[in-house]
Amino acid sequence: MQDDLFECAIKAKERAYAPFSRFKVGAAILTKSGKLYSGCNIETSSYSLTICAERLAVFKAISEGEKSFRAVAISTSSDDFCPPCGACRQVLWDLARDIDVFLVQDRKTYQKFRLADLFPKAFDQGYLIHDKGKQTG
Repeated sequence: MQDDLFECAIKAKERAYAPFSRFKVGAAILTKSGKLYSGCNIETSSYSLTICAERLAVFKAISEGEKSFRAVAISTSSDDFCPPCGACRQVLWDLARDIDVFLVQDRKTYQKFRLADLFPKAFDQGYLIHDKGKQTG
């Protein structure tokens, strides 16, 4: 299954639309039910409207009814292993917290992390203020 996950991320990277940065990213997320969903970065000239590959993959999975995840693989056009940006780490933390994160160059060259290791001291719902000014968590 790991080979399929990596290959899915690598193929998604090939579909990336990055005319401004030329930095292509592909991601694939593996659900606990065994399904794979992929995403690629899609840029606009207004960078704040750009969508990252990791967020697109997890949003696609959730929009198809998935709620439980095992792993995410990320492949970039960089020669270095490139972790997800802060926004993607936050989304993954909120929606797929207990997962392995693979930074992939090819099927045999990768680094593996737990999301919590890439995102220490994460902000989550425990910090949100709810009823009568009391904090939850």
